[in-house]
Amino acid sequence: MLSAQVLGCPQFRVAVIGAGNVGSALAQRLAEKNLADVVLLDVVPGRPQGLALDLMEARGVERHNRRILGTNDYADTAGSDIVVVTAGVARKPGMSRDDLLITNAKIVQKVVQNAIAQSPNAVIIMVTNPLDVMTYLAWQVSDLPPDRVMGMAGVLDASRFQTFVAMELGVSVAEIHATVLGGHGDLMVPLPRYTTVSGIPITELMDEATIARLIDRTRNGGAEIVQLMQTGSAFYAPASSAALMVEAVLYNQARLLPAAVYLNGEYGLKDIFLGVPCRLGCRGVDQVVELKLTTHEQEQLLSSARSVRQSIDLLMDLLQTQANN
Repeated sequence: MLSAQVLGCPQFRVAVIGAGNVGSALAQRLAEKNLADVVLLDVVPGRPQGLALDLMEARGVERHNRRILGTNDYADTAGSDIVVVTAGVARKPGMSRDDLLITNAKIVQKVVQNAIAQSPNAVIIMVTNPLDVMTYLAWQVSDLPPDRVMGMAGVLDASRFQTFVAMELGVSVAEIHATVLGGHGDLMVPLPRYTTVSGIPITELMDEATIARLIDRTRNGGAEIVQLMQTGSAFYAPASSAALMVEAVLYNQARLLPAAVYLNGEYGLKDIFLGVPCRLGCRGVDQVVELKLTTHEQEQLLSSARSVRQSIDLLMDLLQTQANN
């Protein structure tokens, strides 16, 4: 069998931890976009193996030579360039992201420790909710430099905002660039001044009431899908968003993307992971970009940060209590 190197493909390796809807869709995106070989890991025996075989059997149709391995053994993820964590319990109708806090924290602790033991040089991209808090926890557990840990939130939130703006104006989504700051949830901060259609701010194209309606829908984008599906949550858009971040890191693209990254004084915030624009490259987060915010925008960002900080503090207290018992 010809190797990926012989076929001219860079031999990147991405471990996707969690073979649920997001993880399996992400494995498909990475392979079919010819970005990397994929190791798909899950605790359920047979599930990742079956999904991987199914994806491998599509190679003749999709015309790629990437290898997808399904496994229940972390040893098979060894040497991964990126570890993407999607493992966790999905939201159900009426459940907030914070309701998932302690349940998913236990999963993330175990997953990150096992994955980094096998791939100590990897970059971690978190997808598990509540996103900003789980990204902070992954950093703590992994003992990695903060620039090698990030959360997928801003790309997804910006994509949702782009979609709703495009639908409202009847224009191509390719013409729209959206900017969203803050935590991944109800207190995210979409920025209309920095959201443009072919370079024109949407504040020049829509009235305040329309913009407010689209911002509200963006903030509740995930909840809207949960309510519609009843038995699941979004996975296509999250998988595409994570794939974009993986590509930016693997191929050192220096892409300017919004992501949940560690702040150490930027925007007046310290010791927190929060969604802001940043430049992604092969080392992870190359630079955090500070935008000039109005007083109102800064207040919104600080409010979002306070909510994330409260959840982080709550989680750390709960984990410490459990460790002492």
